[in-house]
Amino acid sequence: MSTNDRILLDKILEQGRTEQSPELRADKYFELFTANQILKDFDLSYDEIESGIVDGSRDGGIDSAYVFVNAELLTEDSDLSTRRRNIDIELVLIQSKTSEGFSESAMDKFHATTEDLLDLSKPIDALATVYNEQLRQVIQRFREAYGTLASRLPQLKLSYHYATRGDDVNPNVERKVERLEAKVRSLFSAVTFNFTFIGASKLMELLRRQPTTTHSLTVSQTPISSKGAFVCLVELKDFWKFMTDENGKLRRNIFESNVRDYQGTNPVNDDIQETLKAGGPEEFWWLNNGVTILASRPGTLSGKTLTLEDPQIVNGLQTSTEIFKFFQSPSKEDERNILVRVIAADTADSQDKVIKATNSQTTIPAASLHATEKVHRDIEQFLKSYGLYYDRRKNFYKNEGKGLDKIISIPYLAQAVMAIALQRPDTARARPSSLLKDENDYKKVFSEDHPIQLYAVCALIMKRVDAHLRAETVGLNRKDQTNLRFYLAMVAAMKLVADRPLTSRTQIWL
Repeated sequence: MSTNDRILLDKILEQGRTEQSPELRADKYFELFTANQILKDFDLSYDEIESGIVDGSRDGGIDSAYVFVNAELLTEDSDLSTRRRNIDIELVLIQSKTSEGFSESAMDKFHATTEDLLDLSKPIDALATVYNEQLRQVIQRFREAYGTLASRLPQLKLSYHYATRGDDVNPNVERKVERLEAKVRSLFSAVTFNFTFIGASKLMELLRRQPTTTHSLTVSQTPISSKGAFVCLVELKDFWKFMTDENGKLRRNIFESNVRDYQGTNPVNDDIQETLKAGGPEEFWWLNNGVTILASRPGTLSGKTLTLEDPQIVNGLQTSTEIFKFFQSPSKEDERNILVRVIAADTADSQDKVIKATNSQTTIPAASLHATEKVHRDIEQFLKSYGLYYDRRKNFYKNEGKGLDKIISIPYLAQAVMAIALQRPDTARARPSSLLKDENDYKKVFSEDHPIQLYAVCALIMKRVDAHLRAETVGLNRKDQTNLRFYLAMVAAMKLVADRPLTSRTQIWL
């Protein structure tokens, strides 16, 4: 091991904690940091990463736990009904310790927790005295997803990660991985098991590995070019290579995550898949509208290779996902082409116009285009005057290194407004991920009729409440914090405005 890696890691951790979240203890920040690095390819926001931190009393040695279905984080209100086939379920369990080595006792905890929580014959509620509610809820979510989707024969993966500031793994500790794997395979007959020891050197390696921002797209014919934009035909296999990494996984960072999610099995997507499987004689691009890619700068063409900087697939996500599923077997050959438009848009306003225009020809709920609307651009600009960064494009400010307590995501602000301004804390609590999918609720939350100050007030109150509930002196576990935060925010706002006239209420700042 390199002693320098540990020294450098400690410096980075302390600097990151000071700049991003100084109120967190060093061990708590280490949990957040390691989960962020381990799950880097899932492109999670800070809110999503924090939602999976389950450490505390009765945590079974698990500090963070996450469930993914087709690489999308499963939340308490996720809809599994659209999942029909080619389903991947992954449970990720992480231990994050600031110690300088790996212990046998930590491995024993992995084993005991697996034996209890992943044995489907043991009711989760019967383990309430052994494991905390936050961990049990994540495992229950996993169990329900596995049970609901079992008839569709999902691919199951259990991933264990043990992270410390050390590097050298004692053979006695390493041998316990085989014991853990044997237990997992005794519980699930068809499972991919993965275990990783992550020390200082590995953490530094993960930290240095940033998502690729420059991608190459191989075109099959010389494209039409105008003002740095291209219209081209791309072989289906080459397009699959463009949107997958070296391990054949979908590059989530090239999809515009704030516009429209994959819609799962529906008549349109079924038709796309059937067209792919049919194999001709018609060209695929004759029967499909193709995809639109935004790039931050004009692309450069060398031979048949088009190099794009920071590409985003902003239209054609359904088609792209169906192509990805079609090539689940990388050896599959197909010489058909897809139509690809590449547009260089170097300003946020121009990008928004392209996103909205290219997504307006299909039946998409208005709320799905929220990131492009004027009200969100106005909120983003206004919140900056309070040192807050409105992440209307998911993880834009996280990737710029802004502090986690300074970033306001669209779902976070929507929940704050729902709880505080609309006085519906129950709705804000019960629907963390689906709140914006209801067009009526969306229009009530994000309306240009609201004074712009309202959004700053709600964001500031919510941030203050969250900081208060997280304080060690309050003594609440994460589950109680989650259950109380929106109700407390509503009551705090009511107290603040109780003696003021309605016309001056949005002038109350924290």
